[in-house]
Amino acid sequence: MLSTLLLSLFTSAALQYSDGEEFGPFEIGIAAEVLGLEFTESELELMFSDVAERLAEFERLRAIPLENGVWPALVFQPRPSAPLRPARKLPKPIPAAAAPLVRPDDLEELAFASIDELSQLLLTRQVSCLELTEMFLARLERLDEKLLCVITLTPERALEQARARDRELDATPRQWRGPLHGIPWVAKDLLAVKGYPTTWGARPYEHQTLEFDAAVVERLDEAGAVLIAKTTLGALAWGDVWFGGTTRNPWNLEEGSSGSSAGPAAAVAAGCAPFAIGSETLGSIVSPSDRCGNSSLRPSFGRVSRHGAMALAWSMDKLGPLCRSALDAGRVFEAIAGRDVRDPATRDAAFSVNATSGIEGWKIGVPRGAFEGTRGEPFRTVLAELEGLGAELVPLKLPDYPVAEMMIILTAEAGAAFDDFTRADRDDELVRQVRQAWPNVLRHAKLIPAVDYIRANRLRTLLIAEFDAAIEGLHALVHPSFSANVLETTNLTGHPTLVAPCGFNEDGTPYSISFTGQLDGETHLIALAAAWQDATEYHRRHPSF
Repeated sequence: MLSTLLLSLFTSAALQYSDGEEFGPFEIGIAAEVLGLEFTESELELMFSDVAERLAEFERLRAIPLENGVWPALVFQPRPSAPLRPARKLPKPIPAAAAPLVRPDDLEELAFASIDELSQLLLTRQVSCLELTEMFLARLERLDEKLLCVITLTPERALEQARARDRELDATPRQWRGPLHGIPWVAKDLLAVKGYPTTWGARPYEHQTLEFDAAVVERLDEAGAVLIAKTTLGALAWGDVWFGGTTRNPWNLEEGSSGSSAGPAAAVAAGCAPFAIGSETLGSIVSPSDRCGNSSLRPSFGRVSRHGAMALAWSMDKLGPLCRSALDAGRVFEAIAGRDVRDPATRDAAFSVNATSGIEGWKIGVPRGAFEGTRGEPFRTVLAELEGLGAELVPLKLPDYPVAEMMIILTAEAGAAFDDFTRADRDDELVRQVRQAWPNVLRHAKLIPAVDYIRANRLRTLLIAEFDAAIEGLHALVHPSFSANVLETTNLTGHPTLVAPCGFNEDGTPYSISFTGQLDGETHLIALAAAWQDATEYHRRHPSF
């Protein structure tokens, strides 16, 4: 039996005959061969009338316009059907040792300060929210000439917000919104911000305006953060090439920043903003963070609302913070996480930032093969560092599924998200016209049979259950960011990952380690990475200009 998308392929074939010629069973057979199907002549004759009727049905469906933000009726739920396990108790906190900052003569010396350090300066009124915002705006505008990381600065909004946050801190009684009060940040430009373009990094959308704020923008406004810019992303969330050029790696301006959260990663790494919000469908937070040396969190699927964000693949898209430390990522995640009725996949789950927890006795999984060979050698230092903090390393075998082939899920959903765009030939306007770029992928996405899309999702159900069983009893996993198929697997299962720098190449550029947690296990994930970072110095290094 032919799938719906196979029939869609027939529709495309039929359009070639719109000049009056008709297609017949032979053309249906050719289309079927493309999908690896074979029918007899009698079977083709029998299905011909139904296929012809489907063509008109598809045209009637396509006549109804669909905005990118319209959700499918099916909602992905990453939690397996087994009963939920109670959350592990965190160990008792140990005293913090961080010394408070004193206002420097040159405020730009605060460019790489942590969120807690900046918050302390604002609370003690050594620095005003307005001063901090003006400093980061000026630095971002100046360094963007080299980085190409900004699409739109938002100075009017930022300065108004900063003045309002100062009035709240100076009020009696003081109106403090939390640790992000007065802290500047930048957004990946797939997030809607009222009054400013939302370009999705793509020439066809360069002048698009969405007159509302994305949910994460709303929540960060409520937390007191100050938005200073909308930053670059590879066109339609792939890579680091956007309609204005290629975003650069602050550690090596001769190479791109990677993507697709290109601008967020570059801006934070260069000290142009304390944190950013990016997105990941398949590596778009992890990859640029690895390249630029960020400490970033890709949360569990469904923990952060995507309302107002460009949809690419509804069952895989996630939003998360790109920062300079795990603790900073926890501060931001705490502000943006939670249920939102406008995103049907979201849910509430327990989370707290426990900045001073030790990890003695924690069980950390080490995937088989992840640290082996010359490629794994540079990362083994992290294993010794974790053991030195009292963690127990537990070897484990992860489920073996064809996760690369299962990415037809992403491709099919992206093809659906941009179906009208592709049919209108707007894909011709994108900068990158190569095999590994959206124009080509969105075109061949239409050849994925619905039956195989559903089959991949059924395999995904098995993968979720087996992965969850494999990490049963562990606080987290540790692995090089691109080893053992963990990146691909967890983007399918919905498990969270925190990526952080763990060393530097001979040319001075960073490379990263990843910690992957239980579903909704961000509390332990942040605590683990923060404890490791307290004992190491990798995340404290930064590029110089």
